[in-house]
Amino acid sequence: MKQQISITVEEDLIKQSKKLVRGGSFRNKSHIFEYALQNLIEL
Repeated sequence: MKQQISITVEEDLIKQSKKLVRGGSFRNKSHIFEYALQNLIEL
């Protein structure tokens, strides 16, 4: 089950994340942050 959260992120990171979504690498910004957090946890 997914849970909605609220975070504050630098504007530049948001711009970069939008480019990744537009480029088709991720479904949406949530997918990007979920992917990044999962990879950080696996370190």
